[in-house]
Amino acid sequence: MPDMLVKLYELPEKTTIINKLAAEGIDIRRGLAPEKHIVKEWVRRTFNEHWESEVDVAFSRQPVSCFIATQDGKVVGFGCYEATRKNYFGPTGVDPSMRGKGVGKALLLACMHGLYDEGYAYAIIGGAGPTEFYNKAVGAIPIEGSVPGVYKGMLKKVQE
Repeated sequence: MPDMLVKLYELPEKTTIINKLAAEGIDIRRGLAPEKHIVKEWVRRTFNEHWESEVDVAFSRQPVSCFIATQDGKVVGFGCYEATRKNYFGPTGVDPSMRGKGVGKALLLACMHGLYDEGYAYAIIGGAGPTEFYNKAVGAIPIEGSVPGVYKGMLKKVQE
């Protein structure tokens, strides 16, 4: 999965999709420090321990660089930036039952606007899985020669 480059100065606006989701009872917002343990547990259970570690880093920043999607007081999605490297977006994930509703795009836009607000002109989507989604949503383009990129030699959990 290649890294992708995003022009932050040409982002689509985020308010329309966030307001649409809010009208459907889905809130997109920055996580709060006292929620860190809840979000980390959800990410570990729903996705994996690597992403849980990155969420931990994102919650340790000020401002917190993890946006969450909630519905009825429960986490249904998350998106982080500056968790693995400066100016990197990811990881991000949406509960399988909530996919196709625009939650992932709203989290992506919230994070990208967060990076822009911190002064960046460009952002990198690290190890982008759904490249067509990122291209359509924010005009992301693949970065040639970026596999495995910063993830080269990453430790894997040893089976006991």
